[in-house]
Amino acid sequence: MNSIFFQLPLLAVVTNGSLWFLLVAALLQLAVFAACLRLRHPATAGIAAIVFGFVAIAVHVLAKEGDVGISPALLAFAVVLFFSQMWLLKTWSELTAAEVLYHILAPLNGTNPEMIKDYIIKYLVPAVLVTIIFVVVLLIIAKKKEKSRLGYVILFVAGLLLISVSLIKIEKGVGVFSYAVNYLKAKKFQGEDFIEMNYTDPKEVSITFPEKKRNLIYIFLESTEVTFADKESGGAFEQNCIPELTELARENVDFSSDSNLNGGVSLPGTDWTMGAMFGQTSGLPLQISIGANSMMNEDSFFEGVTALGDILADEGYDQRLLLGSEAQFGGRDTYFTQHGNYELTDYNWAKAEGKIPEDYYVWWGYEDEKLFQFTREELTEMAAEDKPFNLTMLTVDTHFPDGYICDLCEDTFGDNQYANVFACESKQTVEFVRWIQQQDFYEDTTIVICGDHPTMDPDFTDDVEKKYSRKTYTCIINGATELQNKETREFSTLDMFPTTLAAMGVEIEGDKLGMGVNLYSDKKTLIEEYGEQVCMDRVGLPSAFMDKLGNIKITEKDLKRIRKARMSVVTTDTPGQMAVRQKDIRSIKAASLQKAEVEIINNKTNKTDVYEMDKATDPDNPAKFSTIAYINLNEEDIKDVTVKIYFTVEGIEHYEIGTWNYDEEEKKWIIE
Repeated sequence: MNSIFFQLPLLAVVTNGSLWFLLVAALLQLAVFAACLRLRHPATAGIAAIVFGFVAIAVHVLAKEGDVGISPALLAFAVVLFFSQMWLLKTWSELTAAEVLYHILAPLNGTNPEMIKDYIIKYLVPAVLVTIIFVVVLLIIAKKKEKSRLGYVILFVAGLLLISVSLIKIEKGVGVFSYAVNYLKAKKFQGEDFIEMNYTDPKEVSITFPEKKRNLIYIFLESTEVTFADKESGGAFEQNCIPELTELARENVDFSSDSNLNGGVSLPGTDWTMGAMFGQTSGLPLQISIGANSMMNEDSFFEGVTALGDILADEGYDQRLLLGSEAQFGGRDTYFTQHGNYELTDYNWAKAEGKIPEDYYVWWGYEDEKLFQFTREELTEMAAEDKPFNLTMLTVDTHFPDGYICDLCEDTFGDNQYANVFACESKQTVEFVRWIQQQDFYEDTTIVICGDHPTMDPDFTDDVEKKYSRKTYTCIINGATELQNKETREFSTLDMFPTTLAAMGVEIEGDKLGMGVNLYSDKKTLIEEYGEQVCMDRVGLPSAFMDKLGNIKITEKDLKRIRKARMSVVTTDTPGQMAVRQKDIRSIKAASLQKAEVEIINNKTNKTDVYEMDKATDPDNPAKFSTIAYINLNEEDIKDVTVKIYFTVEGIEHYEIGTWNYDEEEKKWIIE
């Protein structure tokens, strides 16, 4: 609502006091705002109102005396944006703002080229053609000078309307703007941080391995859900697409008390592949800062987090990650290298080792039939060594849209390609497990199989009832721990972090790691304690705590912003003493400041005194803090001194924040 009142003065100015135009524009803008609110989309309402207000301004300005040259460029951008949002929302049915942000900031290396080609051919090319048609029409109209301005106005308005429609659809479908608003609220500290409140730092609890350490094989099944089983098995389909996986879960542990399959809920931040792998191995949702993304750099990915790979590396495990795509995609190489020093055996590795031809490329790299074969070879090699191992693998054939049909796939489900691919994956996975069970190393090996996240295919789950809770497939084989709670558990994929270690016979003090709970224990999970919807809502909120764990590196640019924080020198109750204070510092966190110093330079005597400054967090807003030092100075002498403040943070020592001198005329401190 504030956006409307903010724009009314602007409307009044550009209309030169035209009361009728101002009144009509304001009423229409209020109508747009009210209509969007009625649809229960307040963020959308704000966007719509603002855009409509500027449309009104633009129409009036252009119709009279505005510059119309921007119209074609604006329309071109608007058309491309409109077609792009169509592709975005059609391709991903369950897209979240966190995922959009992550992939915008992450490198695109390793992306399936078919998806990019589909976007170019079906959406970008038509967008360009539509733009060309509009421009041609404009040129025809422009030949008639008396109508040229009208043509430009029409193009300009059409462009703005297309942009507004696109933004509204993106907000309704993804919630990007709501996420940004919530992020800003989190930065200002609006209540307790749910993630911090429920986080158990692995560094602060006792984790005890058995004398004979067990091996781990962790299989991430791309987009595989309990949903794809038949209704009699706890799924949502009439015909079971994953019959072999269904029987495997029944034979082993999926934390169900009956024959119905059970699985983990994918909370926000764990509902795409990198987020899922991060969540299941760290017990945290993958959230990154809107303002920085250093965790995506080549050598940094949530340095402050202790993950499964870190714990196993400390215990001397040989760790390898196998996948049929490029490990670089989504930052998987950085994460698994930094957290456990995994050996990466991906698509590029397969080419370099001569396992596939140099020019071989299908789907995202190579198909799962080859992945399972390569994994057998790696396991045989690892088992021959005299050390425990952790082999983690990620399948890819079942990636949306529709999956990849390999030579092993049968035509069980007719023209439903995706169902055929899942049926094929089910057979291949269980055949692989049966092979493992025949090997000598199996006795000392725990197998964990989990879907990474629910499928994003927009059509495959159309017939699933909205009230059905879609959960990832979960199965633990040959665990070394007895269930203390044999009731059906309600859990999220974050619980797999401590549960995996427990399945390996590891004792965990308190049975909690990250935000996860050991499902073998009788401790309540977050879902059981708060309920699924509360967890969805609260975990989805941006978290200042996750920024802290991300260990976002401070740059000189961040320190330079501190110059804007107000500096003051005030009297105290002690004679001959004053306090130097810099307030409302927010561009870095208080915990990041290693040292703050203030120099007091007496310009008469040239004497310099140095004082160390204390820091204090704002009790009403922990996102802000202040620095303060008590100095020996009389109030009448402040005009004769220069104040310099220096900060030291990790990697940057004694950085000059600013130099201030007192202006007697203005009675305030002026920064140079």
